[in-house]
Amino acid sequence: MVFQELSKAYEPQMIEPRWAQRWVEGRLFHAENGRPNNWSLVIPPPNVTGSLHMGHMLEHTLIDIVVRWRRMQGDNTLWLPGTDHAGIATQMVVERALAAEGKDRKTIGRAAFEEAAWAWKAQSGGRIQQQMMRLGASCDWQRERFTLDEGLSRAVREVFVRLYEEGLIYRGRYIVNWCPRCQTAVSDLEVVHQDVTGKMYRVRYLLVDQPGKFLEVATTRPETILADVAVAVNPGDARYQHLIGQKVAVPLTGRTVPVIGDEIAQPEFGTGAVKITPGHDPNDFAAGERHHLPQLTILDETAHMTAEAGAYAGLDRFAARKRIVADLEAQGLLAEVKDHPMAVGHCQRCRTVIEPRISTQWFVKIAPLAQAAVAAVERGEVEFIPEVNAKHFFDWMANIHDWCISRQLWWGHRIPAWYCDACGKTIVAREAPERCPGCRGPLRQETDVLDTWFSSGLWPFSTLGWPEATEDLRDFYPTSLLITGFDILFFWVARMLMLGVHFTGRAPFRQVYIHALVRDAERQKMSKTKGNVIDPLVVTEKYGTDAVRFTLAAMAAPGTDIALAEERMQGYAAFANKIWNAARFIFMSANQAGAAAPADSPERLLAQGEHWVDRWIFSRLNAVAAKLDESLTAYRFHEAADTLYHFFWHEFCDWYLEWSKPRLRDASQREIAAANLLAAFDGALRLLHPVMPFLTEELWMALHAGATPAVSIALTRFPQAEAAGVDAAAEAQAEQEMEQTRAARLQRNAARTAAPVGNAKAELEAAIARKRKLLANPNFVQKAAAAVVESEREQLRELEGKLAAIADEPKTDN
Repeated sequence: MVFQELSKAYEPQMIEPRWAQRWVEGRLFHAENGRPNNWSLVIPPPNVTGSLHMGHMLEHTLIDIVVRWRRMQGDNTLWLPGTDHAGIATQMVVERALAAEGKDRKTIGRAAFEEAAWAWKAQSGGRIQQQMMRLGASCDWQRERFTLDEGLSRAVREVFVRLYEEGLIYRGRYIVNWCPRCQTAVSDLEVVHQDVTGKMYRVRYLLVDQPGKFLEVATTRPETILADVAVAVNPGDARYQHLIGQKVAVPLTGRTVPVIGDEIAQPEFGTGAVKITPGHDPNDFAAGERHHLPQLTILDETAHMTAEAGAYAGLDRFAARKRIVADLEAQGLLAEVKDHPMAVGHCQRCRTVIEPRISTQWFVKIAPLAQAAVAAVERGEVEFIPEVNAKHFFDWMANIHDWCISRQLWWGHRIPAWYCDACGKTIVAREAPERCPGCRGPLRQETDVLDTWFSSGLWPFSTLGWPEATEDLRDFYPTSLLITGFDILFFWVARMLMLGVHFTGRAPFRQVYIHALVRDAERQKMSKTKGNVIDPLVVTEKYGTDAVRFTLAAMAAPGTDIALAEERMQGYAAFANKIWNAARFIFMSANQAGAAAPADSPERLLAQGEHWVDRWIFSRLNAVAAKLDESLTAYRFHEAADTLYHFFWHEFCDWYLEWSKPRLRDASQREIAAANLLAAFDGALRLLHPVMPFLTEELWMALHAGATPAVSIALTRFPQAEAAGVDAAAEAQAEQEMEQTRAARLQRNAARTAAPVGNAKAELEAAIARKRKLLANPNFVQKAAAAVVESEREQLRELEGKLAAIADEPKTDN
């Protein structure tokens, strides 16, 4: 066997695309039905509008590490990919594209708009999948799903109808978060609150039966005064108890409203009296329900004043605010204006200020679903990692409200409800009815679509064929693991749990690993406006995908956000190159010795020969395999990366290769030394493969020179740690050799030092203090390249050794 001569440096830009294409074309990662040891995971479906960002790359890297490791453990492993139709986001993109052509969705109509949206999806919607394929995600691409696929749409209709028939879905008028830009209701979770300094206005409401007297009411939204239906005071507030039941005049309207007693008024807040506007505030809406008050609405879908606003009709809400404040002041009804800190809700998608608004919507009665999901977690069916996320889950579920699931959009799952205008009947059905079953009159379908998270909540089982009893559902549900971010714990994870438990009787996953967020080197959130975004496609082209993957894994400590810096990627690119150069040396040595790669990847970490160096490296391989199994089982990705880095850089390259060189020059030992080099390198590559798949695939194929025991290293067996694999004697001898080598280095260094011992000691102590301070700085340890950090640690060890050597020197009398 002749090993190929590798290029002088690792060239990921040349190597990675080739393997990415082969993996997909070869269908390497397809999971078969009817196999034992099934292990499954569904991807958190990225938006079809999206392009890969660093948060995706972190998530996909961590998933891929676990999936590749599980596959190499012998599990029948499914990583199911797919994308979300992303209702509002996609509709906005398509609307912009139509606007560029001089078209508008309302003028072209719903059918033409849906056709344009599907055309856009066909043309541009596969971008993120292509990027994932390029970056080596070992998904089962034959099972790729889209939330608007026919099978998933059938599951959505089935769930909606069942919940409706169970009385858990209802339609009613309620106050919701309304986005005037997107012109749709949005959920509480889709509202982003921003702290701002607004204004607090104190307004005088004249008492009808007490001329010249008034109540002062504090408000931050004076434009909504026009929709007031009461003023509330706390029934326990002695200042105002006598006014309960009296009437006040609503400023600028000519209307009078009652003073009511309600605990919505807090004596210590503002003046202690509050205006009640059920049509434009959720707390006021609840108070209005308690007191059977009317509901007035003076803002339309676009946040402009309606005809009910009288002289202010047609004005934008903020323009109306200015006019109303000026008119209040002119009439002597504005007592005070002062700055006031407040949190203003904005639409997560378009950042428009949210307007609370009463509208007719569809809701899920969430309490029964929440109780069942909580019980499943309490029974131990689901484990949250880190564990603190279970508390977050329980806290949120304890305060959950009914879920508004209707959206005033055209892109999405249209609600399967039809209305008969003739008899007023509402029909909810799996398939479109032709006529009203009651009066045989014509029907019109609900125009609203479902919240995107409704279909996403079914993802773990709808993607596997539910409601049909498919082989995929039998083999791969419940899924084994979910890896996702904290930001969608409530959006998605909680809803999957509720719907999964309700419709399948089982939690949809056994474990949930919540990963950290990726921030810039200064721990700031990445944003285009700040100019601190790191594009994964740019850095993978620059440093190689494996280097970026290793960086993310090394920094993925549970509960700690990742302060990402390119210096770390540069360091791990150097690490990849060091392994490449080690392979060049091994292949050259094997060619010189006439050695061949093992015919099969060794199942046990043993080798021929009795030399302690060979016994030691296989003992270390055994220990590393055990440590990796332990770390990856607990999803401690940073520990796994640290273990691999230390093993390859120091134990394999710095010690094993150096100790092997004299034996490779010895004709009597050359062949066995080279054979063991190849066998050890085979095992080492398999240990590294889940984290650095491209580099290891290229080198493993070269190691076997085309006569590979499997079509890919990804389908080989992960080295299995065994108690018999520990060689304590070889480990002890290796440690002794290392100590002797270090001592010899110290002696050589000491011989070069001509300074008196006293000066040398002081200088060493100062140098040690500097090194320790540097290594105690978390910013340095996290941001500097791994090779730099390890170099500093090695220098510290040498300095400490020198100081110890000086302390041990015998004193002489002068």
